[in-house]
Amino acid sequence: MPLEPNTRLGPYEILAPIGAGGMGEVYRGRDTRLDRSVAIKVLSARIDSPAARERFEREAVSGLSHPHICTLYDVGSQDGLEYLVRE
Repeated sequence: MPLEPNTRLGPYEILAPIGAGGMGEVYRGRDTRLDRSVAIKVLSARIDSPAARERFEREAVSGLSHPHICTLYDVGSQDGLEYLVRE
């Protein structure tokens, strides 16, 4: 189920949906601590495959740094939702 605007995931406020795919949804958000725009990727609750969860976790810890790849700011979990926060 999509998250509503003004929903909070830790210090991040959901502003609007950006898109959805096989792994979950991506939202435009705001980091309330640093007052900056972020993209928040939420793993779909319907994903119960261990392989899919492993792929999501690998994305979180990949450590890639390149001018054409978004920087990973944070990883979190709240109320059973796992999420990544990117620039």
